[in-house]
Amino acid sequence: MELSRRARVRAGDQRAFGDLFDEEAGDLYRYAVRVSGDWAVAEDVVQLTFLEAWRLRGKLREGEEDLRPWLFGIAANVLRNTTRAGRRHRAAMARLPAREVVPDFADELVGRLDDSAQLAAARRALTRLRKAEREVFTLCVWAGLDYASAAEALGVPIGTVRSRLSRARTRLRGLAAEELRRGPEPGGGGGQVRGGRTEAVRSIRETNR
Repeated sequence: MELSRRARVRAGDQRAFGDLFDEEAGDLYRYAVRVSGDWAVAEDVVQLTFLEAWRLRGKLREGEEDLRPWLFGIAANVLRNTTRAGRRHRAAMARLPAREVVPDFADELVGRLDDSAQLAAARRALTRLRKAEREVFTLCVWAGLDYASAAEALGVPIGTVRSRLSRARTRLRGLAAEELRRGPEPGGGGGQVRGGRTEAVRSIRETNR
């Protein structure tokens, strides 16, 4: 009898894991760009998510064939850690002399979702939400998970996802409008610093060679 993909991934089948990467890396990348606002950070998040998924594959429980909730749950954890590290990095960079900045094309990379001002305002508004509401919103709205998948990813009941998402949407309408009126923070250019990482995310197949 042929094993399910979930069983093959849990067993360490590199071909099954490579297929999972090929199917989900693009959606994970777009999700990470929208949450982080930085294409280089998004590349790191995708790579770290799959590395962590490979490390945790043995703990994958029996369930439905769809592995997206499990994968996006890992990505949400990676983004939490990346956000904390990013705050420390920005604090350190703020103490250094200014360097040349080039435009950030994150808005184009997420399919022209919004212009750069709208995306920046949405991200600033998101940071003002409670963490639990922010994670539900990004998974359901930006990553496209349904309520059940988001609940599985976060380890909470479906009803909790529904209530958090409703609160998040209500608060975001006002917060985003307020952020658009206020404009960007002083000195908070939305660009990438020249000389940053440009290496694309490699397939998990290469990682495991």
